[in-house]
Amino acid sequence: MITIYDALRESHDRQRQLADALTHTQGDTNERSQIFQQLKLELAAHATAEERYFYIPLMMSDDGIDLSRHALAEHHELDELVETLEDTEMSSPVWLVYAKKLADEVHHHLKEEEHKFFQMSGKILTDLQKQQLAPAYQKDFQAQKQRLAAE
Repeated sequence: MITIYDALRESHDRQRQLADALTHTQGDTNERSQIFQQLKLELAAHATAEERYFYIPLMMSDDGIDLSRHALAEHHELDELVETLEDTEMSSPVWLVYAKKLADEVHHHLKEEEHKFFQMSGKILTDLQKQQLAPAYQKDFQAQKQRLAAE
């Protein structure tokens, strides 16, 4: 049976691929725009569903509060970098600088989640929770992607 960790890693892998692909684009091109929109959508849908079905359950435990706060702060930092990219002309040389910073932050956050937060949360969540949270996360993640894509 799939666990919350398996479900989260699926999106993490897509985020890594998109972030890396974005840093290899050039200028104000259709390719850059498409990859950026895909990454933006993936990050936003993932963060919302992850906060609801991973971090909020962790916050129910005293041991999970600081861990969750740190992750939520990093989600906010990623949101701010996405906003900076949206406010910068894609043809500007500084756009790629911001894109590389976003990619670096995405990699840092995902590595920290998978190598630190997952282990810590494994001591907080029960095996049943780990299994029950996965389909709830996946359903919400897909709903968020559809909602955001329609906006």
